[in-house]
Parts: sequence; structure tokens; C-alpha cells
Amino acid sequence: MHKQKKGWIARSWAGLRQPSVKYSLLTLLVVGFFSGIIFWGAFNTGMEATNTMPFCISCHEMRDTVYVEYKESVHYKNRSGVRAICSDCHVPKDWTHKLIRKSKASFEVWGKLMGHIDTMEKFEAKRMELATNEWERMKASNSAECRNCHNFEAMSGQAQKQTIYKKHMAAKLEGKTCIDCHKGIAHHLPKEYSNPEDED
Repeated sequence: MHKQKKGWIARSWAGLRQPSVKYSLLTLLVVGFFSGIIFWGAFNTGMEATNTMPFCISCHEMRDTVYVEYKESVHYKNRSGVRAICSDCHVPKDWTHKLIRKSKASFEVWGKLMGHIDTMEKFEAKRMELATNEWERMKASNSAECRNCHNFEAMSGQAQKQTIYKKHMAAKLEGKTCIDCHKGIAHHLPKEYSNPEDED
């Protein structure tokens, strides 16, 4: 059985390596080129479909927990009418890091299938772990997703309250990143969380 399988693989590989006698090299190149475009378009379309709000909240573990909290936040409704959706904060914009994040997210499907957080009680029990993972990811990227919209250089001392502006400028000088101070900006903080600055 093992020899038959090995023989089939060898024959298949040999067939793939043989030059085509039926089609010209130009035909093969053109077909390959357009097949690549179709594959890439379909792959990219699928990837972008997973960045939409309806896709994110199609999972009830999110719809009934963090989505409810997010709808109470300034990222959902505010005076300027600018809304940040899930992917704006949780998916990197550049292709390489986006692909890495999507690959990691596919492993999270296992948790969905196994029902690790399929009730509010289970979710709350894991909230600290889930939040910590996301905070560490954001810290490692220097809060890149936050900085797609927020930038120290673009902050105005006239538009911001002076106390807030001074805190932002101090954070910039200290090399802090957004997530250092803005945990819980869109979702409730875990009950176990304690802010080190509050303890000083």
C-alpha cells in the first residue's frame, strides 16, 4: 500500500514536470497569469469580508458581550460621527501583519468550536486572559491600529483640554503607547485588573 502511494506521487510529479505537447508556453503563461489574478482576488475578497462588523458579531460570544460594551463607547457613537469598527482596532492594516493576525485568529476558532466562552460566565472567567493577550499584542505593535487615527503630532493644545493635552505630551516624551493608558476604552475592564498608576 505504501509503495503504491509512493508510486502514485512519483508519477504525478513526473507528469507535472513534463513539457506540454498540447499547449504553447504562451498559453500556459496567460492561463497561469489570469488564474493567479482570480485566485488573489477571491482570497483578498474573502479576507476583507472577515473584516466587516456583521462578520465579527455573527459569533454570539462576541455579540452578547464585547459588542454590547463597544456600542456604549466613544468609538461607536460620538460628536464627530466617526466610527471605528472591530477590524480598525484588532486587525493590522499592512498585508504581512494582517495575514499573521488572521492566521492566529483561525486558531481561535477552536475555542469557538469547543465552547470555551459560550456563556457570559465562561466569558467573564476568561476576560482577563483575553484582554491581556490583546493588550500585549497592541503594546508590541506600538498601538499601530490606534495610531491609524490618533497621532501625538496631530493633537492640538487648543482643541484638547490642557490637562489631557499635557498627559499626552508627557506620554510621548516617556515613549508610552496608547494602550498603556487607554485600556478599557471600548470594552469593560476585567474585574481582576488593577491600574499600576492608581496604586502610586
